[in-house]
Amino acid sequence: MSKQNSKSWVPIYIALGFVWGCSFIFIKLGLEFLTPFGVAFGRCALGAATLLMVVKIRKIALPKFGIIWLHLWVISLLLNTLPGIFFALAETKLTSILAGIINATTPLMTLIVILIAFREEKPKSHQVYGLLIGALGVATVLGAWNGIGKNPLWAVLVLLGAVTCYGISYPYSRKFIIPLKLQAESLAATQVSLAAITLLPLYLFDGIAEDNYGTGPVLAMVVLGVFGSGFAYIWNFQIIERAGSAIASSVTYVTPIVAVAVGIIFLGETLSWNEPLGCLIVLFGAALSQGRLSRRTTKA
Repeated sequence: MSKQNSKSWVPIYIALGFVWGCSFIFIKLGLEFLTPFGVAFGRCALGAATLLMVVKIRKIALPKFGIIWLHLWVISLLLNTLPGIFFALAETKLTSILAGIINATTPLMTLIVILIAFREEKPKSHQVYGLLIGALGVATVLGAWNGIGKNPLWAVLVLLGAVTCYGISYPYSRKFIIPLKLQAESLAATQVSLAAITLLPLYLFDGIAEDNYGTGPVLAMVVLGVFGSGFAYIWNFQIIERAGSAIASSVTYVTPIVAVAVGIIFLGETLSWNEPLGCLIVLFGAALSQGRLSRRTTKA
């Protein structure tokens, strides 16, 4: 890796963590004039337009129509369509802070899916410990000793459903998409476009909550779509290319911190003592399950 490449990933890493961390507050603002269907479609439509423009400028061809399109449609359901609806639906009742923290369980959910549905090897001890610690973290975040507090059970389950979709998408991509070795920009543009097409009927059916288009909410949706569902995919690919997948995946540990900070500063959301504590436990469990702590110990 060249010296230039070793440094050039840092700005886009920060940008990616910030944009994905802010996505939960953008969803909250978008719900001021859109329904959950509208938020999901809006971000995918804007993201698709951005990515299609990028591949056109760079003269990158989209995948040839065939079975790959079916696999990418499945990925679009798991990464864009269903989570887009689920996160927005849950945030009609929950804070953006809680949504951001629960999103941090994605590595744990991915591991669970791999061990159950894509099992290729026996689980290692650090993975089992990481999952147990992560489960304790989720219980702490939700304040399990009080039931789930003021949080509606259905909304919490919807959030976990969104994260489960993410968990399924990664091993599915590794099995059916990655071996094809197609350009990431081409795959992302096709994937997000398919999500927008899938969501269009739902948007036409019930996409607008009220005809009150404030500047802040509209700008939030534009940033969420263009950057969160557009450029973010390109940035993520560039980080993997320049710094490796381990560093790229560590952005998961940045997003909940950003989500908590912006939720408090810009929305005035309150933070219970158990939420940051539970978040730290979740992140520790995720790091342990991914073998990050053992690798550091070995290097030391």
